[in-house]
Amino acid sequence: MKAVVYNLNGEEIKEIDLPSIFEEEYRPDLIKRAFLSAFTARLQPKGSDVLAGLRTSAKNIGKGHGRARVDRVPQGWAARVPQAVGGRRAHPPKVEKKLWERVNKKERIKAIKSAIAATANPELVKERGHVFESENLPIVVEESFENLQKTKDVFAVFEKLGIDKDVIRAKNGIKIRAGKGKMRGRRYRKPRSVLVVVGDKCEAILASRNLPGVDVITAKDLGIIHLAPGGVAGRLTVWTENAIEKLKERFE
Repeated sequence: MKAVVYNLNGEEIKEIDLPSIFEEEYRPDLIKRAFLSAFTARLQPKGSDVLAGLRTSAKNIGKGHGRARVDRVPQGWAARVPQAVGGRRAHPPKVEKKLWERVNKKERIKAIKSAIAATANPELVKERGHVFESENLPIVVEESFENLQKTKDVFAVFEKLGIDKDVIRAKNGIKIRAGKGKMRGRRYRKPRSVLVVVGDKCEAILASRNLPGVDVITAKDLGIIHLAPGGVAGRLTVWTENAIEKLKERFE
C-alpha cells in the first residue's frame, strides 16, 4: 500500500510505501474492548467512610410512642437510617467494585493495528463526523512539519491539506457540559478533531495542540485512546514521514 507525501504547501512531492499495519483487518469489537481497558485503567477505586452518617448521638426510643422505631436524636428527628436526612447511604460506593476491563496483550496490539488501518479508510473517517476534502488517506506530510513553532503555521498547513474545516467544526462544537460535571473541572465538552502523529518529541507538539480538538502524540506513545476516542475508530489523522518510519520499527 502506497501513500502520497505532501509538503507544507499541500503539494504532492512523492509516494512512499506504507507499513503492512495499514492493511490490517477492521475489528470494531476488539477496538471497543481495548478502548474500555485503557479508559478504565485511569479510574481510581473509591469507597465511602464506614462511619459515614453514623456519627450521631441518636438512639432507639423503643415502642409505644406512635411513630417509627428508628434511631432518633434528642430533638426527635430520625438519624442513621438511609431514609433520614443526613443518614447513611443505602448502597455507598465500594472499593471492591471491579472497574478495570482487562484485555489480552495480543488483542490490544491487534486492536491498535486495526485502529491505525481505519485512519486510512475515508468511509470510516466520515462516519466519525470529520470534515475533509482529500480522499487520499492516510495524510502524510514531510518531516519538516515537525519543525513548525507557531500554531498559525500549523493551521496554515491544515488549510493547504483541506482539513482546516474539521478544526473549525470542533471549535464551533464546544458546549458547556450539562449536570454537575461542570463544577468538577470539566466544564466544557470539546469534540475531537485532527490527530497529529509525529516521530519524536518536537516543537510541532506545542504548536499543534493549541488548536481546538487537535491532539498530538509521538508514534511510540500512540494508543487506542488517541486513535479511537469513545471506542469508535476512523479518526482523521495526519502522519509525518518520521512517524511512519517509527511505526515500522514498533510493529514490524
